[in-house]
Amino acid sequence: MLKLFLTSARCVRITRFHGVCGLSTSTPASSPKVCIVGGGPAGFYTAQHLVKTRTDVQVDIYERLPVPFGLVRFGVAPDHPEVKNVINTFTQTAQHARCSFHGNVRVGKDVTVEELQEAYHAVVLSYGAEGNRTMGVPGEDLAGVYSAKDFVGWYNGLPRNRELRPDLSCETAVILGQGNVALDVARMLLSPVDILKKTDITQHALDALAESSVRRVLIVGRRGPLQVACTIKELREMVNLPGTRPEMEASEFEGIAETLKSLARPRKRLTELLLKAAIETPGEEELEKRNRAERAWGFRFLRRPLEVLPSTDLIRAAGIRLAVNRLEGDGEGVRAVATGEVEDVECGLVISSIGYKSLPIDPAVPFDTRKAIIPNTMGRVQQTAGLYCSGWVKRGPTGVIATTMNDSFDTARTLLQDIGKGTLDVSTVKPGSQGVSALLEKRGVKPVSFSDWEKIDSEETRRGETRGKPREKMLDVGEMLQVARIIAYGCKSYNTGFGTSLCTLGYT
Repeated sequence: MLKLFLTSARCVRITRFHGVCGLSTSTPASSPKVCIVGGGPAGFYTAQHLVKTRTDVQVDIYERLPVPFGLVRFGVAPDHPEVKNVINTFTQTAQHARCSFHGNVRVGKDVTVEELQEAYHAVVLSYGAEGNRTMGVPGEDLAGVYSAKDFVGWYNGLPRNRELRPDLSCETAVILGQGNVALDVARMLLSPVDILKKTDITQHALDALAESSVRRVLIVGRRGPLQVACTIKELREMVNLPGTRPEMEASEFEGIAETLKSLARPRKRLTELLLKAAIETPGEEELEKRNRAERAWGFRFLRRPLEVLPSTDLIRAAGIRLAVNRLEGDGEGVRAVATGEVEDVECGLVISSIGYKSLPIDPAVPFDTRKAIIPNTMGRVQQTAGLYCSGWVKRGPTGVIATTMNDSFDTARTLLQDIGKGTLDVSTVKPGSQGVSALLEKRGVKPVSFSDWEKIDSEETRRGETRGKPREKMLDVGEMLQVARIIAYGCKSYNTGFGTSLCTLGYT
């Protein structure tokens, strides 16, 4: 229950209620109110810096899904639980007295950015990159061709990807791209099920992977071994993956060993491990592991997709045609140039891991369609006072979570500097979440508070325990809302498979 005594000068909170107002005791009514759009790492890191640095700022985080944490929940590989520990920090931020989470709110649809600007002194856009970069080649729409973003969403429980049902009946899969996401996908395709079943991978994905016929994964890149985009951690995991062996072309590594002395230490260590896996004679223990292996993986360098080759019925992928490249230039300026040669690879599964891209959220927000970012200067959205951005929508989909943390802290510092200099006016009274909540109620939108999310979290954890997993994620937004609210609005009963009966609300 929340009781408020309102005067012309202040709003005093007697007891706290998650998801409403988020006011601290004796907070002046004209204290800075900041809205953050996006409940992923960028949003939470921005909020964290704001509430820790300035003691009177109030922050509301709006997220389109009923659940928080964005790519930490839906992007981080299931076998990387240590990376997900950052959720503990985000939870502390969400439970801060001056921060509130509002899930199940689609900014740009349920409420406009202009309406948020009316309710808050500042709006920070941190909604990430929901789009896919396409290959732009014939055949990429064939069955059996997927974006890595959708494939990752499928095994990580992103609601929009729950019906993906990838066909894993082929022997060879080709992944286009050689970054960390590409290696995550390769690892998921080749990992023993006994390893995956102890993670938070979704049960439907685990069942599909258990029946998978994929035995060979090729990870294709347009440049050479010295330009491979993954980190040494991900490469080491591939090298040490039980039941697998590396299969690479020794000719693609000619002259690479001679360059080691000139490389910076991180690139040198990565290249040394790559050379060891590719061309060095394995020791007795490693040789035994490789001889027992039933699955294989390998990098293919200097290759660019030209066409996904169709099956005889022209319905699904049966192979991929690759252009053979050569490198021109030196150092950071090296570029791949086509030689005119082509190569066909037989495969029934093609996964494009060539990058995510941000999408426009609202006509009122400037957007650079070529760079797929919101044009900004140090996080200030160009030509729009009081509007800021952080994370991938600010700089593009690059880097790791720590990169996003630093980027988001920078945006928060910029915003606070603007308050301090007076270029961001916070002297006027703004309604904040109370004003937005009134709009949402009129429009029939039911926000999910952080305490509501904790009900979902508790139920997912309980379901996971029955299977020996950390959690079993819910895949349906309607079910999430049902568990969060314990309501039965216009629903029909169905069995969850976990000993309980719930209702589906028809949400998508």
